[in-house]
Amino acid sequence: MMLQNVGNILKIGDLKKKILYTFAILIVYRIGTHVPLPGVNGRALLEYFNQMRGTVFGLYDMFVGGALSRAAVFGVGIMPYISASIILQLLTTTVPALERLHKEGEHGRRKIEQYTRYLTVLVAAIQASGVAVFLSRLTSPSGAPVVPNPGLGFFFTTIISLVAGTVFLMWLGEEISQRGIGNGISVIIFAGTLDSVPNEVMQTIRLVQSGTITPLTLILVIAVILGATAAVVAVTEAQRRIPIHYARRVVGRKIYGGQTTYLPLTVNTAGVIPIIFAQALLTFPNTITTFVSAPWVETFNQVFRPGNIVYDLIYGGLIIFFAYFYTSIVMNPRDLADNLQRYSGFIPGIRPGQQTAEYIDRILSRIILPGAVFFALIAILPFYLMRWAHVPFYFGGTRLLIIVGVALELMQQVEAHLVMRQYEGLLKRGRIRGWRG
Repeated sequence: MMLQNVGNILKIGDLKKKILYTFAILIVYRIGTHVPLPGVNGRALLEYFNQMRGTVFGLYDMFVGGALSRAAVFGVGIMPYISASIILQLLTTTVPALERLHKEGEHGRRKIEQYTRYLTVLVAAIQASGVAVFLSRLTSPSGAPVVPNPGLGFFFTTIISLVAGTVFLMWLGEEISQRGIGNGISVIIFAGTLDSVPNEVMQTIRLVQSGTITPLTLILVIAVILGATAAVVAVTEAQRRIPIHYARRVVGRKIYGGQTTYLPLTVNTAGVIPIIFAQALLTFPNTITTFVSAPWVETFNQVFRPGNIVYDLIYGGLIIFFAYFYTSIVMNPRDLADNLQRYSGFIPGIRPGQQTAEYIDRILSRIILPGAVFFALIAILPFYLMRWAHVPFYFGGTRLLIIVGVALELMQQVEAHLVMRQYEGLLKRGRIRGWRG
C-alpha cells in the first residue's frame, strides 16, 4: 500500500511550513489568473478560445493556467522567463565572458540570474505587444470585437500589465524555490496545467450521459491515460548504474576508501525542462505573426499548430535537442571524472581522467536518445488519440509529462525531509528519484 506515512509530514515543522508557504504562493497565482486586463470583452474572448482548443493558442493557454483566455494580467505567464533562460544558457556556451561567469561559482550564478531577469522583461514586452495586437484584431465567432475600443491607451496598459504580471510571477517562482518546496517555475507551470482539469472531467461526464461519447471509448481513453502515465513514471525512474571503486588511502592512523558504490545516470536527466523549453520556443513564431498582416500569415498559423506534421516534427526535434543540451549543462562528464580522480575513485577497466570522461559521455549519449525519443512521442501521439476519440479536453503528452515530472520531484523532496529526520519515506518500498527541474 502506497503513501503509508503521509501523516509524518505534519510532524516536521520546517517541512510543513514549506508546503503551506508553497500553497499560499499558488493561491496568489490562481487569483492573478482571474484578474482581467482593462478594456477586454471577456465573454467574446472566451467564446473565441472555446473554438481554439487543441491549437497552439489553446496549448499556450493551458501553460498559463487559463489566464490568456481570460485576458488576465498573468496572460503571458512565466514563459518569457523560460525563453530568457534558454537564450542565456545558449550564450553561456558560446560567449567567453558568460562562460567565465558560469565557472565563477555563486557570484557568477547570481550575475547570470540578474541578466536573465533583465532579458525576461525584454522578452515579456515583446510577447505582451504581440498579445495586445492579437486581442485588438480579434473578434468572437458571433462577430463581437474582443476589444471594443482599441487604441494607444489599450496597448500601453496591456503591455505594462502583462510585463508586470510576468515579473511578479518570476518573483513568486523564486520565493517557492527559496522558501517553499520544489522548483518554483516548474511548480507554477504544474499548477497552471491543472487549472481546467475539474471542468474537463465534468464535460466528459455530461458527454457520456448524453451518448456523445460511448462508455467503450471512455474506457479506452482512461486505459491509454493510465498506461501512458505508468510508462512515463517507469522511464523517469530508469537508471544506468556505473560501478565506482574507491582505492584505499591511509591518512595518519585512519584508512579511507576501499568501498564500492555506483554512479546513477538517469534516462532523462533533463526531466521536464526539454518539454518546457520546446514549448516556449514554439510560441515565438505565432507571436511574431500577430504583427504581420499578409495572406501567408493565416496559412502559416494553420500549418504551425499541434496536430500538423510540420509542427509535430519540429516539436519532437526540439524536445530531443534540449534533452541533450540541458543534460550537457547539468552533468559535465569531465567534472565527474575529475571529482572521481580527486577522491581516488575509478571505474573498473577504465583509466581515470580523460578516458573516464569519454566513457561517461558515451553512456550518456546512448541512454539519452531513447529516453528523449520516448518523451517526444508521448508529447505528440496522445493528441491524435484524443482527437479521434472526440474527448472535450487536451490530453497532450506535454501536460502528462509536466504533471508526472513535477509531482515526482515534489515527492522526492518530501521524502528526503522524512528520511533525514528518521521517518520512513512516502513509499513503503523503493525510492523516488524524480526529475531535475
